[in-house]
Amino acid sequence: MRKSNARYALALGAAAAIGGCAALQTPGLPHASYYDTPTNAASAAFPRGLSKDHSPNTSEISPDAVSQALLYVSDERTVTVYSYPLGKLEETLKHFYLASGMCVDNKGDVFIVDTGYGKIFEYAHGGTKRVATLTSPTRDPVGCSVDSTTGNLAVTSLGFGSSPTIAIFKNARGKPTIYDDSAFYQFYFCSYDNSGNLFADGLTSAGSGHFGLTELPKGKTTPTNLSVSQYVSWPGGVEWDGKHVLVGDQNVPTIYQLVIKGRNANVVGSIRMRSGARTVKQFWMQDQTLIAPNEYLANGLRSDVLFFKYLAGGRAFKKIRDGVAAPEGAVVSLAASEEESNR
Repeated sequence: MRKSNARYALALGAAAAIGGCAALQTPGLPHASYYDTPTNAASAAFPRGLSKDHSPNTSEISPDAVSQALLYVSDERTVTVYSYPLGKLEETLKHFYLASGMCVDNKGDVFIVDTGYGKIFEYAHGGTKRVATLTSPTRDPVGCSVDSTTGNLAVTSLGFGSSPTIAIFKNARGKPTIYDDSAFYQFYFCSYDNSGNLFADGLTSAGSGHFGLTELPKGKTTPTNLSVSQYVSWPGGVEWDGKHVLVGDQNVPTIYQLVIKGRNANVVGSIRMRSGARTVKQFWMQDQTLIAPNEYLANGLRSDVLFFKYLAGGRAFKKIRDGVAAPEGAVVSLAASEEESNR
């Protein structure tokens, strides 16, 4: 258990939070938290080797790689970039404290949530220099999603020492509008559907099994808490597959298909991941492929990124280990020509 897994480890963590947790975790739960100590990453010294201005990489991704789809995998202090679907390691973005959830906009720009710094860093498709930096209004941001209908950026946070929030940055810029929900102890991940409704999961109180799911309908200012017809031991990723809200249980690991009717979220299907999947936090759907960063640091087994056929689950048909240490999230960014062909 590494303390560099600080903040986000908690967001996906146990009793006190992704969240603040006990010193020891039971099998299947995320690591012990940085917040087991009174000092938090916002006030702690910057990690050795990292500059206070979060200096970006100076290297470049090859033009051939930039012209195709790219897979980004957040991996604590780094974000690794691969050609997709080939899976060749093209670049490693550095200078993160704890890179966690990620999302992508209609242009292919990638937003990387840094739980440790409390920032959201934006990179152009294939770019190695940050084009924008946003600041989370509350501590420990974890997940993000971009509304394809407006370009607005939603960021969910654990809110250690304050309260969990959903922050909406209009056009992914400036200061956000902040939404909170007294029913939630922590927010984890989020996703817009194709109509601009936002869904976010989290914990309603400390400890495993207190899963919650909320919806912020398009144009509304108050979240609607949903009743989920499935026990979820620990909040995982949230995605939209075109018809269903997908919610992951990162400790099983299983992904559930949900249909939303009023205040009810009914499970209509599930995808169980095998091939050594242990802890899957933020997964990603690309066409009919389910991409699952798999963190497995116990018993000498290596972490990897697993690829499953959507709906089938079962055994992975591909895996990536090159450059993978403790993966937190994944996202695919399409090149401009691919974006146009998909519209």
